[in-house]
Amino acid sequence: MYWTLELASYLEDAPWPATKDELIDYAQRTGAPMEVSENLQALEDDGEPYESIEEIWPDYPTKEDFFFNEDEY
Repeated sequence: MYWTLELASYLEDAPWPATKDELIDYAQRTGAPMEVSENLQALEDDGEPYESIEEIWPDYPTKEDFFFNEDEY
C-alpha cells in the first residue's frame, strides 16, 4: 500500500466519518484511480469509521504544512 498526494486527494471530499467499505464505494463512484481502491482494501478493518484522511495516511499534508501567509494576499 502506498499513498501519494494525488491519490489521497481523491478522498478529500469523502463523507467523513466513513467506514472502509463506504470509502471504497465512494472512490469507485467518483472515478478515482484503481490504486485508491486497492489501497483502501489493504487497510485493516476493525469496523470503526475513519474520521479523516489523516487516519488513513498520517503524513497527509494539512494547510499548516504549507508556509503560505494568507494575510499577504
